[in-house]
Order: sequence, then structure tokens, then C-alpha cells
Amino acid sequence: MTDITEASTGKFVSVDGVNIHYNDAGAGEPVLCLHGGGPGATAWSNFKQNIPAITGAGRRMLMMDMPGYGQSGFPDGCSEDFFDFTGRMIDGFLGALGVEGAVDIIGNSLGGQAALGLERCKPERVRHLVLIGSQPTSAGLVIQPQPQEALRNIFNYYAGEGPTLEKMRRLVESLLYDPSLVSDETLQERFEASRDQGQMRLLGLPRRDLYSELEQIACPTLLVWGQEDKGGALEVGLQMLKRMRDARMHIFQRCGHWAQVEHQAEFERVVLNFFAG
Repeated sequence: MTDITEASTGKFVSVDGVNIHYNDAGAGEPVLCLHGGGPGATAWSNFKQNIPAITGAGRRMLMMDMPGYGQSGFPDGCSEDFFDFTGRMIDGFLGALGVEGAVDIIGNSLGGQAALGLERCKPERVRHLVLIGSQPTSAGLVIQPQPQEALRNIFNYYAGEGPTLEKMRRLVESLLYDPSLVSDETLQERFEASRDQGQMRLLGLPRRDLYSELEQIACPTLLVWGQEDKGGALEVGLQMLKRMRDARMHIFQRCGHWAQVEHQAEFERVVLNFFAG
């Protein structure tokens, strides 16, 4: 059996004239995995540790690098609303791969917001939705100050002297409750991937606040949060839980912004049970 590596699973597809990179592992009903928005982020770097459990459950993992990130392109002059743009691109991505009907989606942070863009654009495309520390609204930001530490580190990453390994270390450490979970190899890999500031174009798109639309979201949704998340305010998650039509929440103790890494085994068990329900 072929080893599952970034190189062996990496592929490209054209979506509305934009070259999109993705990793494709396993076989069965697809699970679409969408990464966060920090410098150097890719779907592989966010979800590679979850591949054995998800593919082992008989599922195909489609790990999409969002426009501008990793090896994916970004359309020149794009000024579309973030949710409209990402919804359209994800729908086009699935269509280009021949994936029909509704799919299960896991979105970390910005990736969760992109998944909500798909739900707003094509609700029939979403079977189950898992949102990890993803805040599509500023409503509820009362207890936790803004900007949160991790978000501040993301937006300051290219300022001053530009990207450095030390800046990347501070950024990753602010995303985790226990920074020892990230190896020097991963830090270096992410730093090298972060050198192109063009990847931040997706974050620069205009975006509407989804607070008034949350009550329209009817797909079964699992909100996953770390109690010590410095990149997505828990208070926002509680507002989402209150307003969405079919939501439930799992909160991890001693956990930051990457529940899929910090509490990997329990995260995988909870998510796969949710998908099976």
C-alpha cells in the first residue's frame, strides 16, 4: 500500500480559472477539510494527523487549500464578499471533482467561515458541518477582548521586518494551549510556506457579519471549541449555539484553537460519531 504523504496525495483542479491545490486520501463518502487563515496554513498542515482515523473509518478526505494559500491561486482583482466568494469556489471545487450532493465538512477557523459561505450559497451541498473555533460574527465579544492574541499575531506577521521564524513561533504558540505539541519541523515547514504575503488576500476580502443569518442555518452543526482559544472567542460560539437551528457544542478543556491537534483522539471520535448520526 502506498504511503500517504503530502506529495503522494497532492493534486490540482481548475475552478473558475483558478488553479486549486488539494490533497486526496482514502476512499468512500467524502469529508471536505478546510484549513485556518494564518500565514503558512494549508489543509495538509491542519489535518494530516487526522488522516488515519478518518480514512480508517471508510471516508475519503478532500483537503482543499483555499484560494491564495499553499499552492492554490487567487483571482486577480477579486473584491467579492468573502462568504459569497468562498461558497462559490468550494461548490465549484466539489463540482470539478465530480462530487455530487451533500458532503460532510470540517472547517478550522477561517475554513469554518468558508464552509458557512457554502451553506449560505448552496445549503443543499452541506450534510453535516463541524466548525472548529470559527467566528463568522463579532456578536458576543464581551468577555474576551478583541483583537484576540492569535488574531493580532496573524495580522502583524508581515509588518515591520516581515516574516521571521520567531514570529511564526509566537503565532503558533498563541494558537495552542500546549505549544510543545508542535515540532520544530512543523514550525519550519509553516514558516517556509508563509513567505508569500499574497496568501493573505483571502483575509482582505470584504465580509458581512453573519449574525443576522445564523438562525437561517439549518444543517446539523457541531461547534468545537477550546476553552483557552485565543483565535476564536468562546462567547461567539455560544451565540452561534443559541441562534443556529440544529447546533450542538463540544468544549475541550486545556485547549486552544486547534482541537483537531490538541485533543486529536477525542476530536476524531466525536466528529465521526456526529457524521454517523
